[in-house]
Amino acid sequence: MFDQSNSSGQRPEARAAREWVKVLAKYREPSTLRSVFEFAVTIGPFLLLWVLAWWSLSVSYWLTFGISVINAAFVVRLFAIQHDCGHGAFLNNRTVSDWLGRFLGVLTLTPYDVWRRSHSIHHSSAGNLGRRGYGDIHTMTVAEYMELSPRSRLMYRLYRNPLILFGFGPAYLFLFQNRLPLGFTDRAKYWVSAMGTNIAILVGLGVIYYFGGLMPILLIFLPSTLLAATAGMWLFYVQHQFEGTHWNSEEDWQLHEAALEGSSHYVMPPVLQWLSANIGIHHVHHLYSRIPFYRLPEVLRDYQELAESNRMTIRESLGSVNLNLWDEESRQLLSFSQVRARYS
Repeated sequence: MFDQSNSSGQRPEARAAREWVKVLAKYREPSTLRSVFEFAVTIGPFLLLWVLAWWSLSVSYWLTFGISVINAAFVVRLFAIQHDCGHGAFLNNRTVSDWLGRFLGVLTLTPYDVWRRSHSIHHSSAGNLGRRGYGDIHTMTVAEYMELSPRSRLMYRLYRNPLILFGFGPAYLFLFQNRLPLGFTDRAKYWVSAMGTNIAILVGLGVIYYFGGLMPILLIFLPSTLLAATAGMWLFYVQHQFEGTHWNSEEDWQLHEAALEGSSHYVMPPVLQWLSANIGIHHVHHLYSRIPFYRLPEVLRDYQELAESNRMTIRESLGSVNLNLWDEESRQLLSFSQVRARYS
């Protein structure tokens, strides 16, 4: 599925993963002017489409829904900017960056400080079989799955079903799970983040209801939010769930190797790459998360070996939906049917 070689026949791993961190450090500085521009060309269309969708309620509900579908793409991009804020990659001033992230967290229904902590754990443990459970798609090994009871196997299969992962799952995560600081309930800071975000969301919805009634919520807010959540879940899934991804036991796990080998380079058409803020260049992002999203293409331009590493097209990514279990023997993700054929 992947072409991990470059024109010289070398794999990117030929340069030690840790060495890439030193190489990539020169791309870490954000430009305040560029960041302000990127924010403006994202929040501007988002607000404009909201106004157009609200106006269209008096014309056609179908037109309203269609505009909301388009606006979902800008919600995704707002989340990507929030993501860079969480890494300290969007603005040099960390205080301003964090408050921008908190504001965007209201629009994306994601309490910023809770998410930033969870996402930090994801970056520090991705690919580590001994540290699964925070900010990741739950993935079992073949051995773990084979030891489960029939009922537990069924529950895992349901969890990994695309209708759950990309249908019910995103709605549950953004509308319900994000309302509580699950996993961090012992810290007042995260309760403040979650409850503060909830209050701001309720105030915003209250204002919308006061001036427009229920239809703006049903035909603008919910469609754009839920479609963006689904797109975001898909992007996060394909960033780490692919046949040649990287997992290791706690004692063998290495941070930089996991970042380089366990994150995909999702190749998308330019418009989708722009709307997703280059998040498809995920292997570079995991190697050095402080690089602003708008500088990631520079890295691929300058280092062909990274441009060719772990490439996955949209068509190829569709096959990853059937990969559900990590096989420690063959060191690849397998489908349930492949596991049944090999180990039954």
